[in-house]
Amino acid sequence: MTRGAELSKVAREGKRFRTEHLEIRVAASLLNHPRVGLIVPKLKHTIVERNRLKRRLREIVRTRLLADLPAIDMVVRARAEAYDASFGTLAAELALGAAKLPALIGR
Repeated sequence: MTRGAELSKVAREGKRFRTEHLEIRVAASLLNHPRVGLIVPKLKHTIVERNRLKRRLREIVRTRLLADLPAIDMVVRARAEAYDASFGTLAAELALGAAKLPALIGR
């Protein structure tokens, strides 16, 4: 997901799950495949730091999450603490969020 309206809809209507570094929101989707959007706010960090965090999150979603997700819309928002987190920590928190998906979306 890349459009602001799509991200806003999931943020507004979706169920929320928080970890130390991430906030994950999920909503049911009418499509037959999952969609994931990333929000990495500036939070007084440089563009290099923001891009590094975005690349890490995209890679985790692509390699470890996307194949196993049901047909949902998911928005992952990085919290300020995420800038200092390791790749492994972010991957573990996203995996935890994915494990909680059935309870969040009621499936």
